[in-house]
Amino acid sequence: MVLRFTLRQLEYLVAVGEYGSVTEAAERVNVSAPSVSAAISQLEKEFGITLFVRRHAHGLSLTQAGHTFVDQARQILGEAAKLNALSNELTGQIRGPLHVACLVTFAQAVIPALRRAFSDEYPDVDFFQYERDQARILEGLRMARFDIALSYDLDIPADIAFHELAVLPPYAVLHEDHPLAGRSAVTIEDLASHPMILLDLPHSSAYFLSLFREAGLSPQIVERTRDMSVMRAMVANRFGYSIANIRPVSTYALDGGKLSFVPLTGNLRPMRMGILSMGGVSPALTVRRFIDFCGEKIGDMVMDLPVSAARPKDQKGSS
Repeated sequence: MVLRFTLRQLEYLVAVGEYGSVTEAAERVNVSAPSVSAAISQLEKEFGITLFVRRHAHGLSLTQAGHTFVDQARQILGEAAKLNALSNELTGQIRGPLHVACLVTFAQAVIPALRRAFSDEYPDVDFFQYERDQARILEGLRMARFDIALSYDLDIPADIAFHELAVLPPYAVLHEDHPLAGRSAVTIEDLASHPMILLDLPHSSAYFLSLFREAGLSPQIVERTRDMSVMRAMVANRFGYSIANIRPVSTYALDGGKLSFVPLTGNLRPMRMGILSMGGVSPALTVRRFIDFCGEKIGDMVMDLPVSAARPKDQKGSS
């Protein structure tokens, strides 16, 4: 008997296996939840086995057989992707799926415009974007969920390659009436005695705190948040200042509060934005074109920062 299943069904299977939820998996693969549920049911019927244990209000858990099937499905999808990549190499066409992760810290300021420009130029590419923290980006690259990722050079392990796109010095985010808001530049020493709103994301927060530690100082942290928009709104409502490396085009928080962005001076290590990929892996044609495209566009996108420079460079590890 010939088994009948599609690569799309296998894609849905892998997504549910990874996220443990039909709803979240459907969001990640951009289809409806009923379509995902139907695909899983069809696979279970076709193979005559139970792939998931369904727990009310607790999502789905893979059975032992389900774990094996998801692993095999991931391999089949990987081989299918190689065929697509081979076709592109032979024909020179930029097309097919492209899975791009972006660090959540700056995703809202970078990925939508970058995706729009790339999709307009290469309409045959199916672009999938994911906003993640650094740990989940590294995990996704290793599990081949993402082709590449846009992130900072923060604690990059040896098996991950980093291609530098731009250097982003830190700046202070201040309310427009803050005592330091009218200056052309401020120092860490200027900020240390004022209340601080810390953008408390993994790796990013360690970087911000290191700026004070290296100066022999401790910030006066009065609030922490993992959301960039909330941080700006807290600053705009006079709860304290913050520090960031990506400056939005607008000088207003989402609630309408006015912000001031002032460069930080001193011997401060900047953030370096770039592309992460698996080391030792030759990227497909579409991925290579997107890497080149980022090199062409990212520099222009960050030119509104107080100080910035785009310097393409290949390197591994963190700096």
